[in-house]
Amino acid sequence: MKERVSILDGNNFLVSSSTGDVDPDPKFPTGLFSYDTRFLSTWQLMIDGGRLHELSVDDLQYFEARFFLVPGEPTHYTDARTSVIRHRTIGAAFDEHLTVLNHDDRPVDLTLRVEMASDFADLFEIKDPQGKKGRISAEASHNELLLRYRRDLYQRETVIKTSTRGAIDRRGMTFDIQIPPHGQWETHFRVDMRIIGAKGRDFRESLAAAGTRTTQQVRSELDSWMASAPRLVCDYEPLVVAYRRSLIDLAALRFTSTVGGLQTVAAGLPWFMTLFGRDSILTCLQILPFLPQIIAPTIRLLAANQAVRLDDFRDAEPGKILHEARYGESAGFEEQPHSPYFGAADSTPLFLVLLDEYEQWTGDIQAVKEAEPFARAALAWMDTYADLLGTGYIWYQTRNAETGLVNQCWKDSPDSISYHDGRVPDFPRAVCEQQGYAYDAKIRAARLARSFWNDPAYADRLEREAADLKERFNRDFWIEDRGFYALALDPDGRPVDALSSNIGHLLWSGIVTTDRAPLVAEHLMGPGLFSGWGIRTLATTEKRFNPIGYHVGTVWPFDNSIAAWGLWRYGYRAEAATIAKAIIDASHCFGGRLPEAFAGYDRGQTKFPVQYPTACSPQSWSAGTTPLLIRIMLGLQPDHTRLNSDPHVHPDIGSLGLLGIPGRWGRADVQPAAQPST
Repeated sequence: MKERVSILDGNNFLVSSSTGDVDPDPKFPTGLFSYDTRFLSTWQLMIDGGRLHELSVDDLQYFEARFFLVPGEPTHYTDARTSVIRHRTIGAAFDEHLTVLNHDDRPVDLTLRVEMASDFADLFEIKDPQGKKGRISAEASHNELLLRYRRDLYQRETVIKTSTRGAIDRRGMTFDIQIPPHGQWETHFRVDMRIIGAKGRDFRESLAAAGTRTTQQVRSELDSWMASAPRLVCDYEPLVVAYRRSLIDLAALRFTSTVGGLQTVAAGLPWFMTLFGRDSILTCLQILPFLPQIIAPTIRLLAANQAVRLDDFRDAEPGKILHEARYGESAGFEEQPHSPYFGAADSTPLFLVLLDEYEQWTGDIQAVKEAEPFARAALAWMDTYADLLGTGYIWYQTRNAETGLVNQCWKDSPDSISYHDGRVPDFPRAVCEQQGYAYDAKIRAARLARSFWNDPAYADRLEREAADLKERFNRDFWIEDRGFYALALDPDGRPVDALSSNIGHLLWSGIVTTDRAPLVAEHLMGPGLFSGWGIRTLATTEKRFNPIGYHVGTVWPFDNSIAAWGLWRYGYRAEAATIAKAIIDASHCFGGRLPEAFAGYDRGQTKFPVQYPTACSPQSWSAGTTPLLIRIMLGLQPDHTRLNSDPHVHPDIGSLGLLGIPGRWGRADVQPAAQPST
């Protein structure tokens, strides 16, 4: 039985126990959330003073769930005379339809109670409780319960209404009910979340796509979203299930920003239901051939939030692309720097990579021209603020020693960057994949400058800089005696010599020289990194390896998709297909939904991938993994006004095709084909 059940609609989500109840839990954020605030921290159903127990839970859609419950402990020896169905949906509001059924041939009298409360916790407070600095109040009337939080001009409200008359107090609602023989009793609860901004109005009223959609509209939007994606033609059931699950999860994670109502994909449930620069960009790169409609709004949103001044608190520097934007109390009162926060050294070059890739697929010249000043500012940041030591590399070190991120790469946990012997380097650090991103960004920006910005001299300069970066990188990062690239350089320019999955990102960027690519591919597919379920974040040969360490031994599906893309780029098609098959097999063990990460145990030790306990699920770049793996196996690549395909499919997957692939060519079909991986 599931321990947690979630329903979500981008900006709004609810996480409950398997009975549908919500109880405050510092280890996992149960509750009803919107824009980083918890609007319900308690939602407990009781009958005659007792809690209920689940028979089953149906996850009908990502925005809808149904719970089948009984009072007391269900046993094999006693037939329950009463049962309860909780049917809930989420859209602009949280709705729960409650049905109590009497299975006896006599009437039954019951007292039904729902405990209701809100702590209005900021998402950061759940991980690190600080105590509220404002005032929480509750007002009960004959038809609703109003919960309110105020701190200066900051105000949030939860309004709870019921369709059936009951006794409403400041802690919940009570209903004394009588149900006839084989009859039922029903009520409907509606919970509205109000985010009060200037002039006492909910700021979401100005957003065209947020806060106003009904559940039926959400259902209709999902149908349109699914219909817009290419149709997969494949007999391998795990891939069919994973592809559909990915499309649904990406729909669920659509997030509407407060900036112009632009829609992008949130990073993941439960901790990261907001805009993340790196995550949003990489997800867009994964899904570009499938769902291009989300890309242009993401580019515009990132450009609109680009840093224009120095701000140590937010790790902001002119030209830098954001890391994370938050809307809760701690960001609003600058107790956290996330309004927005710029503590990522890779989102800026990745922004340029996405801009070029988007144009290659769609031919959207207007977007490229509009983005020119933001792209130039990003390139300028790479050459100035990012080069902390004047060596021509991207380095990072937080400007905010109190609340800034220590590691400003995708492996951002404190112990993720280490030497072979387990020591961690000092700051600043230059991690390897960020140099690859910078190389790729300059090559791509040169194409844009020459083709669309009418600046061939700038293009020539960028290409020279990229060539110089590649030469220096292959001199400084290569570890000759171990035959792979260093994870990073320390402040003294010495290689941080741990073997990690980051070298797969180097292949994707194109910074690897052709003579060294075979060794990189060999390490990626060797027993130290490749578990059989996927490539580990850190090799088993390294001192800090831990199969359940967040960035030091787990397998990340998105990381594997980038490595597979890199292997494909250098001609290692069979190896890319092997990774694709491994990750798709893993997805089958998770019901088609790839989590953020799973344990890095060897496949010979486990018949299934072991769950990582606090992994986000769904998560955007995990949801984007299956589409990218399909692209890789089909060898899809845009070529001006046509789509090229050079398929190399794992033999266990067999026939694979994709129909209605959107792009500058309109819609294209890649008919089913099977290719041996040998």
